[in-house]
Amino acid sequence: MIPRNALPDVLPIFPLPGALLLPRGRLPLNIFEPRYLAMFDDALKTDARLIGMIQPAVASGERLHAIGCAGRITSFTETDDNRYMVQLTGVSRFRVTQEVDGFQPYRRAEVSWDGFERDLGRSEKDEGFQREPFLDLLARYFDTADLRSDWDSLKEAEDELLINSLSMLCPFEPEDKQALLEAPSLTTRRETLVTLMEFALASGRGGSEGGLQ
Repeated sequence: MIPRNALPDVLPIFPLPGALLLPRGRLPLNIFEPRYLAMFDDALKTDARLIGMIQPAVASGERLHAIGCAGRITSFTETDDNRYMVQLTGVSRFRVTQEVDGFQPYRRAEVSWDGFERDLGRSEKDEGFQREPFLDLLARYFDTADLRSDWDSLKEAEDELLINSLSMLCPFEPEDKQALLEAPSLTTRRETLVTLMEFALASGRGGSEGGLQ
């Protein structure tokens, strides 16, 4: 865990539509663009080894959403064709205050960590979580979306791990992913997740084909 006073004021920013990282979650990345390879190399040279994951607010990518999540590089491998297979572990959400000009080929931003203190604490609990109805809804959503998963692992997962992993992995639209990111508590995130799955079922569209591991 990174102490709050060790969090940097400036982060390298990786804008990626549809990619959601949450505190204590794990996000795999395949890095191959030269500017992001440079960003990765520079991040490795810092003590915190943080990269700011954030979604573009417009299709052009010029404007970013205000809130993202910083991830610490916790493992990586280099491939024969000069790509990095990276795993980020979510540390804390942040708010962009302004972008920073510089000579780096990638974007950087001044950020504020205020308001996200709970991200640095222990795993959250969802006191109102009713697991059986939730898993029943999830099973129907998976069937509609043609998704697969290890149900035994889902049934045994802690509240935060279950809700956050599903928020990150389900094939929702980028704006829906942003709503899940900005949820102020685990309970609110679970309620948002339920609403998104119910809407997908009602509309007959579960999302793109794929599999949840």
